[in-house]
Amino acid sequence: MKLHNLKAPAPNKKTPKRVGRGEGSGLGQQSGRGHKGQKSRSGYSYKQGFEGGQMPLQRRVPKFGFKNPFRTEYKAVNLDTIQQLVEEKKVESTVTLKDLRDAGVIGKKDLVKVLGRGELSAALTIEANAFSKSAVDQIEKAGGSTKIV
Repeated sequence: MKLHNLKAPAPNKKTPKRVGRGEGSGLGQQSGRGHKGQKSRSGYSYKQGFEGGQMPLQRRVPKFGFKNPFRTEYKAVNLDTIQQLVEEKKVESTVTLKDLRDAGVIGKKDLVKVLGRGELSAALTIEANAFSKSAVDQIEKAGGSTKIV
């Protein structure tokens, strides 16, 4: 391959559409913009969601609901997940947030709430940000204890 052998690929050879250069070109007179109206004028732009003066959709549909900016979002960890970690020997007698992070159960900045799904057979001390009543009952029934961090 030499410089004098190089050729441009086929799509590059296509000539651009020359608009508004006389009737003979086929794109003269209105230059493909149709007859009159706002869209045919230069400088035309529209507001997002503008429907030609008709009441736009986002104003026709009623607003509802409420997002509480002060809500604390917890990552739910069930007892069956903790039991699985015990069986896989990833945790010892105390389960901390660091243990759960290392096991990949929670993320770096997650707040944890322990929920009561599943059975717990090991007597564990579990540290978390919150506990459900059923989780506390099951942990204490298994001979363990809870600690809110």
